[in-house]
Amino acid sequence: MSHYCDLAPGHPFHGPYHDHEYGFPVADDTALFERLVLEINQAGLSWLTVLKKREAFQRALDGFAIERIAAYGDAERERLLADAGIIRNRLKVEATIHNARVIQRLCDEHGSFRAWLDQHHPLPHADWVKLFKRTFRFTGPEIVKEFLMSTGYLPGAHHDDCPVQARILAAGPAWVRRP
Repeated sequence: MSHYCDLAPGHPFHGPYHDHEYGFPVADDTALFERLVLEINQAGLSWLTVLKKREAFQRALDGFAIERIAAYGDAERERLLADAGIIRNRLKVEATIHNARVIQRLCDEHGSFRAWLDQHHPLPHADWVKLFKRTFRFTGPEIVKEFLMSTGYLPGAHHDDCPVQARILAAGPAWVRRP
């Protein structure tokens, strides 16, 4: 079985994501929301497809501004569904808008999306999945796993002998911190 560490180095899209983002802790709520939206949009598709469309997603979704997306109405929904630069799946578009509203509420209640995640850390994967299913839309086990691995809440993003792993450990991801 191939691992991302075996496939990504030197690749024009996978390489930079692998080397500078995947597995590193993420503090910014906008970046966390972006990662959640990208993982949701990857469902049923390749990660390469999502990475190639990332800039178009950033443009179409106002830079992943949670407050702006939470305010989207019918016109913005239709605009997104007509945008050939992104993944035009109604369920994924609806989930993005709904989840922005949820994160807005979580920020009001907990101070930030990250604080909400930190409050629940550590949980085993199965419990994270239950929590995400109760809280968000379009968040099955694989989406939750990849979101949490990619943002440093679950281990497994890199092989132990991957050179990036040492940098991730130095950055102090949640999975190595004591609660």
